[in-house]
Amino acid sequence: MPEIVLPVAGSAPRPVPAQGPPPPCSPAPRPSRPRVAAAERGRDFRSRIGVDRAGGYYPAPHRYLVYLCPGCPDSLRVAITLDLLAPAAPGEPAAPGLPAAPDRATTGACLVLPADTPEGHGSLRAAYEATLHHYDGPLTVPALCDRWSGRIVSNHTPDILRDLVEHLSTPRRDRAAGPGGHLPDLRPPRLAAEIDALHDLLRADVTGAARLAGTDPDAQRREEAHRTLLQALDRLDRRLAGSPYALGEDLTAADVDLWVALVELDLVLRPRLDAATADRVAGHDRLRAYVRRLHGHPAFHGNLRADDMARPHRGPGTPSGGGTGWIDHRDGA
Repeated sequence: MPEIVLPVAGSAPRPVPAQGPPPPCSPAPRPSRPRVAAAERGRDFRSRIGVDRAGGYYPAPHRYLVYLCPGCPDSLRVAITLDLLAPAAPGEPAAPGLPAAPDRATTGACLVLPADTPEGHGSLRAAYEATLHHYDGPLTVPALCDRWSGRIVSNHTPDILRDLVEHLSTPRRDRAAGPGGHLPDLRPPRLAAEIDALHDLLRADVTGAARLAGTDPDAQRREEAHRTLLQALDRLDRRLAGSPYALGEDLTAADVDLWVALVELDLVLRPRLDAATADRVAGHDRLRAYVRRLHGHPAFHGNLRADDMARPHRGPGTPSGGGTGWIDHRDGA
C-alpha cells in the first residue's frame, strides 16, 4: 500500500507524470499545514525493535514516537493497534489532530504525532535527516522514531505493527484488566501465519483488485480484477458466517487489517467501480454488519477520519457507484 509522503521543505518540486487517481493515502492539502502529496518512493528504513540491550533498538519506557497522518489507511491501522494495546484512560488528553493517547506507558510509551502539522512535519524531517545524512527524499508515514537518537527505526508498516504488538505492548500475562475487561492478544503465535495470509489476501485481492477494477484502462484486466475482488469478498463474507471475528472468537490483528481494508473499499474504492459491481460489493451483508459492529468500538470509531480518507478521491470526474455505504462520512469527523 502506498505511503504518505511529505516533500522536504526547500527542495525543488519533482515533475509528476500523468497517471490515474492519486493513491489512497494522499490527503487533500489543508490551509496552514504542510502539503501532503504523492511523490516518488523514498528509502525504506527497516530496523526492528527487540535487539539485545548491548546495542540496537530495545523496548524501553518513553523511548519511541510514531508519526501518523489522518486519512491514511496504514496510519489508521497503526492508530487502532495502539489504542487496542493501551486504551486511553478516561480524561487523558489526545494528541493534536488525532484521537490516540499521546503517552502510553503500557506500550513502551509510544507517543503519537500527526505528521501533517508544521510541528510534526519539522520533527519528521529532522528524524529522516538524522537517520541518513543529507537525506532529500520524500518523508513517509507511518514512521516509528527512536526519541533517544532522533532517528527513524522503521517506515515499513508491517514491521511497525508487528513490533508494537510483540515488543511494545503489555505482556500477555498482564492483560487481564483493560477497560473492556481485557486487552486483546492481537498476534497469538498459533494464528501468526493466518494473520499474515489474510493481510496478503486483502492487499492483493481486495484493495489491489479494487484499484485495478476502477482505474485500469484495459477492459479485460478490469473484468479480471472485478472477478478477483468479488470472489475475495465472497470468501470473507462466508468466513464471518461462523464466527464474530476474522479468525475466530477473538479480535486479532487480522481484524484491524480486514476492517481498514473494507472501510477503504467502501469510502475510496467502491465509488470508482461501475454501478453493477459496486452494488455487488455493497451486497455482502455479513461484511457490512462486521464493519458497522467494529465501528462501534472506541479504538476503531475514534481513530477513523472518514472525510480525510475520502476527500482526495472526490471530484467531478469520480464516478458514483450504486449501493449503500457501510460507513457514513459523518461518522468519522
